[in-house]
Amino acid sequence: MTMIHMLLMWFYLTSKNKWIWVNPTNDAYVMDEKGELLSIEEVRKRLIMNKPLIVNPDANWNHITSITKDNYLDIYMAKNLYWIYCPLISEYDSETWGRNKRVTYINLLPLDYQIKGPYKTDDYFNPDLKTTFNYYYIHNPEIFWQKPGNK
Repeated sequence: MTMIHMLLMWFYLTSKNKWIWVNPTNDAYVMDEKGELLSIEEVRKRLIMNKPLIVNPDANWNHITSITKDNYLDIYMAKNLYWIYCPLISEYDSETWGRNKRVTYINLLPLDYQIKGPYKTDDYFNPDLKTTFNYYYIHNPEIFWQKPGNK
């Protein structure tokens, strides 16, 4: 399990041989016109190419307000799908800060982003959080979305 902006989660389904996107805050998942569950990468591509996207009909925000595909994907989520990041090591307690811990994130930048080429930041120690952070930035979605366990 991996997170993005604390809004989305994605899971690798071995039966489908791909990542699947779900949003627990909105009880939402996204499908194509055939009802196939989509990954974040597939949703991004379909938004760019203006292909059909379907949000599950019972999707809602915190069990309070129903959401529509137009408002949810075209307005709200489109901005969150531009730059995606996740912890490099995704496992229990990997993002808990403190206790002189090290947390590394990998960022998938769009091809048109002003910074080009893969790079890694220097370590940054936050004394208030007692955590060292560093970040990798890449433009290659194949590396970012590789199957779990690939190195």
